[in-house]
Amino acid sequence: MVPLAAVSVLVGVAAALTMPFTALFLTDELHVSPVRLSVFLLVAPIAGLVANTLLGRLSDARPVRRALLVIGGVAGAGGYALFALVREYWLLLLVSATFAAVASSLMSQTFAYARQALDDGGSQRAPMVISGLRTLFSVAWVIGPPLAAVLVAQTGYAGLFGVTAAVYALTAGVAALWLPGLGAARASATPVAGEGRNLRREMLLAALAFVLLQGASSLGVTAIPLFVTSDLHGTAQEAGFVLGLCAALEIPLIMGLGLLALRFDRRLLVCAGGVAAMLYHAVMLVVTTTWQVLAAQVLSAIAISAVMGIGISFFQDLAPDRPGYATTLYTNTLTLSGMIVAPLIGFAAHLGYRSAYAIALGLCVCGLAVLLLFRPRRG
Repeated sequence: MVPLAAVSVLVGVAAALTMPFTALFLTDELHVSPVRLSVFLLVAPIAGLVANTLLGRLSDARPVRRALLVIGGVAGAGGYALFALVREYWLLLLVSATFAAVASSLMSQTFAYARQALDDGGSQRAPMVISGLRTLFSVAWVIGPPLAAVLVAQTGYAGLFGVTAAVYALTAGVAALWLPGLGAARASATPVAGEGRNLRREMLLAALAFVLLQGASSLGVTAIPLFVTSDLHGTAQEAGFVLGLCAALEIPLIMGLGLLALRFDRRLLVCAGGVAAMLYHAVMLVVTTTWQVLAAQVLSAIAISAVMGIGISFFQDLAPDRPGYATTLYTNTLTLSGMIVAPLIGFAAHLGYRSAYAIALGLCVCGLAVLLLFRPRRG
């Protein structure tokens, strides 16, 4: 599992280097208009969603999971090398919709590879291992953005994207040289009549619930700097400390919840995370000082760790013979939940940023209600 852990860290670092600075790169370096910026930020995740879905289905049908990790690393290396050299908007949009979209599949394919490798080896500790790999992504996000800021300051965006390309190339090398090949995902027994329809219903309900729950978390995190500085009259440094505290709390919580997932029903733990999210956003509606926001981050970290940490194993348990499809569906919910945040934060700006937490509370209630609508028979 050491090479796979290395791949997880590298994929996380590559994403953490580029995602926070893409919009700034487009506005500062390419001087794009707001419309072109919006088009780029919309096309990129949609292309990634399509690529993830197609490659997830392919990885379940054929023994190509390691090859897809290598291809994703090569695509990322080539794509971000072009980002380092090219300054033409439409060409970069094409690169983002092709090379970068394929590279975005690395996260889901990494978790799918881990699940299949564990299942093939007869391990019963998949939730703990998956949570461990998810923790490495969180650690990468602690490292990536500060490193990216230093690279931009010292070497410009050419240096940032050049280093990102090198990280992706290293990912492809580790996957090609040290990860063993896997066979095709083991097919389940012939389903009884209606089982396929039930599975689709379960997966769609789970996806809808996670879009709502993760959308609430993303909205709350996005609103924190604005809420602290505008409504509570705090400083940007205080807002940064709030976000850093939440991220730091998530790391041990994800590991601890991964251990609990070995003994308790994962759906129950995800529901508990939804309840913690509801409590967090309700508290944020009444806080009046920054220290109260800091204290509330315990609830936020529990909610994020349960939904995002155990969520991968939850989806994989719904379709254990199709880890690529299940993991891809989970990662696609991350993309979709992120896409709904921009209009919601814009709406909250007109009412006051505290209202973002009222909207997030409503999303949590709806997400938890959807999650309670069905009881998966798998797991």
